[in-house]
Amino acid sequence: MILKSLYDYAQSRSDVLPPSGMEWKEIENVIVIDAEGNFKRFESKRIDKTRCARFLVAKGFKRTSAPKSNILWDNAKYVLGIGDKKGKCKDLFIDIIKDIHTKHPQDASIKALLKFYSLPESIQNERMAADPLYAKIEESLSANFSFRYEPDDILIAEKSHLFSHLLNESSDVSESARCLITGEYGPIVRTTTPTPLPDNSPMAALVAFQVNSGYDSYGKTQAYNSPISLEAEEAYSSVLKMFLGKDSRNKVRLGNRMILFWGSGDTALNNDVENGLMSLFEIPDKKALDLDEKIDKVTKLFKSIFSGEIKTTLDDRFHILGLAPNTGRIAVVLWMDSELKVFAEKILQHFNDMEIVDYRNPDKRRPYYGVYSIVTAVTQGGKISDALPNLVDETAKAIIFGSPYPVPLYTGALQRIKAELTDMNPTIQRVAILKAYINRKNKNSNKNKPLQVMLDKNNTNPGYLCGRLTAVLEKIQTDANTGDSIRTRYMGAASATPAAVLPAMLNLSLHHSEKLSEGSRIYFEQLKQEIVDKLSASGFPAHLDLNDQGRFFVGYYHQRADLYTKKEK
Repeated sequence: MILKSLYDYAQSRSDVLPPSGMEWKEIENVIVIDAEGNFKRFESKRIDKTRCARFLVAKGFKRTSAPKSNILWDNAKYVLGIGDKKGKCKDLFIDIIKDIHTKHPQDASIKALLKFYSLPESIQNERMAADPLYAKIEESLSANFSFRYEPDDILIAEKSHLFSHLLNESSDVSESARCLITGEYGPIVRTTTPTPLPDNSPMAALVAFQVNSGYDSYGKTQAYNSPISLEAEEAYSSVLKMFLGKDSRNKVRLGNRMILFWGSGDTALNNDVENGLMSLFEIPDKKALDLDEKIDKVTKLFKSIFSGEIKTTLDDRFHILGLAPNTGRIAVVLWMDSELKVFAEKILQHFNDMEIVDYRNPDKRRPYYGVYSIVTAVTQGGKISDALPNLVDETAKAIIFGSPYPVPLYTGALQRIKAELTDMNPTIQRVAILKAYINRKNKNSNKNKPLQVMLDKNNTNPGYLCGRLTAVLEKIQTDANTGDSIRTRYMGAASATPAAVLPAMLNLSLHHSEKLSEGSRIYFEQLKQEIVDKLSASGFPAHLDLNDQGRFFVGYYHQRADLYTKKEK
């Protein structure tokens, strides 16, 4: 299903994908030569610290221990012979040039390239060393090099008509079978193209079989165990490389996970959904002022799709693929193939579950629905790299499949709230996580009332009521401006063993109330009484389980939001 979806995308977007045997490759350094093969200068194609200009060149080879040169482009070992002790790599590069020259003996750029390598190496090296860019080039010998014939505007490596005969020969194909992707009979690949995944081996591929590892079947070896035609393999590998490109809008990196997403069907609608999903999964930019606006647009988009305001068909589908580095290969940690309308429903459910009253100042508000915001909210350092293993995967799965949120996400939010009570109040991200987890877990239960977006005065859950009461007692103390905060001294215990501390907190509030005005004192007494009256006759519970501890902090947050929100007369 994964490869078929990637292949189908390639067929629908052939206008943006490279032709067969070609790929878009970053070339950092270009060597300019004249008609006599003389070195003229270096040209740097670096855009910034992380990006270089991309050129459409012959697809690179998958190298093993044996050297193998790419066609008219490669690193300094092959192009200039630097670090090539035996000279084999450079000779392989020159052999390709000679082969092309036999097919196109009149091409001026190839003749100039042959002359470049026929000139004395000492002379060429002296000229290159005198170039102002040579010092920087010595620091990046692993980068890609290519040539430009000075009268031309394009690289010699971009002239695909010169080496079209080598593209067919370079294909790693030796058998014929029925392709599992297309269903057509024809040549199949022996090894598949590597996928450049960060923090992984550059030779790792999505489809790979280790020789004699116990996975061979019926005497088959390597990729013959899963026959894929040359045409299908080129198509899906080109799409993967495009999605994983540095400027791709179809990927988000979360920790060491790479989340890819794409749609099939209406291209314009898919672009909107893909951009919307970027806002949901990407790392938020703290300097951006339109973050809330972005999330708002995403919500409206999915509401329009789900309600039918934006028309969709059964062919409008959406796909999400999660990849992670693994030893020698790539691990698939997440896969979704869903009808677009059904997918929209799952995303809307996530928005509804996470929605909670926000009483922060408008200029300090930041979206908290995204995977990054959710996961980092439960880590000690606020870094996604500090998250528990698989927490990113499980959280993303809960969002896109509508399944229960992972337990470590909930317990992590509780732990961080309690650990940081001395420094801050429970944050909106963490309280929203508690609310979303509890509501999904008890979705089909009639025993517990769902937690609402804002204060629910009809909720009689003891944990929720104890949290509300704690918020009221803290507000009384704050207004009276006396002593240490209730949050720092008592709230941790109140959230787990209310009966042990809430009676003492109520007694303290009587002394605090004496410093308030008569109107405030009456208001708070009535509010306390309203909450206490909803508790059972046995009084405060001795212990609160984990779910009710979550309700405690949601109740506290709701009541605090209500107390600190300006009321309209």
